[in-house]
Amino acid sequence: MNPAVNVLILAAGKGTRMHSERPKVLHRLAGRPLLAHVLASARALAPRQIAVVYGYGGEAVPAAIPDPDVVWVRQAQQLGTGHAVASSLGVLSDAPVTLILYGDVPLIQPPTATMLAGLAAANRIALLTEQLSDPTGYGRIVRDEAGAISRIVEHKDATPDERAILEVNTGLMALPTARLADWVGRLTADNAQGEYYLTDIVALALADGVDIVSGRAQAAWETLGVNSPAQLAQLERIYQRRQAERLLEHGVALLDPDRLDVRGELTCGRDVTIDVGCVFEGEVALGDNTVVGAYSVVRNSRVGAGTRIEPFSHLDGASLGEGNRIGPFARLRPGAATGDAVHVGNFVEVKNSRVGQGSKINHLSYLGDADVGAGVNIGAGTITCNYDGARKHRTVIGDDAFIGSNTQLVAPVTVGAGATIGAGSTITRDAPAGELTLSRARQTTISGWKRPRKGP
Repeated sequence: MNPAVNVLILAAGKGTRMHSERPKVLHRLAGRPLLAHVLASARALAPRQIAVVYGYGGEAVPAAIPDPDVVWVRQAQQLGTGHAVASSLGVLSDAPVTLILYGDVPLIQPPTATMLAGLAAANRIALLTEQLSDPTGYGRIVRDEAGAISRIVEHKDATPDERAILEVNTGLMALPTARLADWVGRLTADNAQGEYYLTDIVALALADGVDIVSGRAQAAWETLGVNSPAQLAQLERIYQRRQAERLLEHGVALLDPDRLDVRGELTCGRDVTIDVGCVFEGEVALGDNTVVGAYSVVRNSRVGAGTRIEPFSHLDGASLGEGNRIGPFARLRPGAATGDAVHVGNFVEVKNSRVGQGSKINHLSYLGDADVGAGVNIGAGTITCNYDGARKHRTVIGDDAFIGSNTQLVAPVTVGAGATIGAGSTITRDAPAGELTLSRARQTTISGWKRPRKGP
C-alpha cells in the first residue's frame, strides 16, 4: 500500500450525449465498464484508499462493480466536479496527496497516474495537460509571460483568444489532501454552466501561494474521455490496436491487426496464428502452434498446443488438449474438456462433457453431460438426451466405442468399451461392451399408397 496517495474517481455523470439510460461509466470498453478500466489503473498505484463518487443511475454503478476495497460516495445532485469532490471529503483518508481521476477517461495508464501523483506535494498542485490540434470542449491552460500556469478557463467561458490556446486541461490532477476542504468550500457556481468547477481551485491555490505544475501523459490517447458513442468507438479501436501491437511484439501472427478484439486477458505461446475477426473474452490461453480461424469467438478457455480452431467456432469455458481440430461452426460450452487429438467438427455442440484422446465427433451432433472415452467415433446426428425436464443426467461412453449416425442416447445410459451402436438407434438401456446394439422399427412398404395433392 502506498500511504501517501488517495485515488478519488469522479463517476457521477449521466452522459447526455450517449443517448442512453445507462450511467455513462457503465458503458463498455473491451468488454468491461469504463469505470472498471480506471479502477484497474488506480489499483496499480496501491493507494491508501480508492473512493468513487457516483450519482446518475443510483446504486446501479456500485452494484455493477462490487469491490470491497472501494469506498462509494453518493452525489445526490450532480452540480459539477467541485461539488463531487466536496461530497467525498468526509471519507477521504489523510494521505498527503489525493489523485483525481475520471470514470469516463478509461485509458489512463498506471505510469502516468504515478507520475502525476508524484508531482504533487503539500504546497503544490499537479495538473495533467495535453496539446490538442482541436481543443474544442476542453478547458484551456492559461499561462503567464513566464510560462507558469495562471488559471484554467472552461471552453464555454473562454474568450476567442483563450479558445485559440491548444494546451488543455485533461481534468486529471493531484492535490494536497489537507487543503482540499478549504479550496472546495470557497468554490462558486458563477459560470455559464451554473456548476462548481474543480478547475477553479487552481486560481484559489495560486492566490494562496501554492505552486501549479503540469505533466504530460506518455501517450495522448490516455487522456481521451468518452462523451458519445462515436468517442467510445474511437477508444475501443485505440485499445484494440494496443492489444494487437502487444501480441505482434510477442511473435503472434495476426493476419489483420485491425480486425481483432481482446476483451480480457489473452496469452499466447509461440507460433500462434489468429485470422481476421476473432474475439477473445475473459481469460484465454492459446498454446504453441495454435491456429484460430476467422470469426471465431473464444471465451474463458484454454487451448492446447497444435490445436486448430476452424472458422466461425465458439468456445466458452472450454479446456482443450493438444492437437485438437475444432469446427468449423463448432460450439464448445462451459465444462467441455477434450484430451489430445480430438476432432469436434462442423455444427457439433459439446457441453459439460469430457472427450477422451483421439475421439471424433465430426458432424451435426450434440454431446451434453457426457463422459466419452478414448478412440470413440460418434456419427453424424447423434444426440445425448440429457434433460428430462427437471434434471440433467449423464451419458458414459467407453473407450473405442462406435456410435452410428442418427443415434439418440437417452441418459442416464452407459455404452460399454468397444461397443457398436447401429445407426438410427434410440438407446434407453445400457449397451454392453464389445457388442452390437441397435434399436429400430421394422421397415415397411405400403403398396399402392398415394401422396396427397393440392386441388385444382
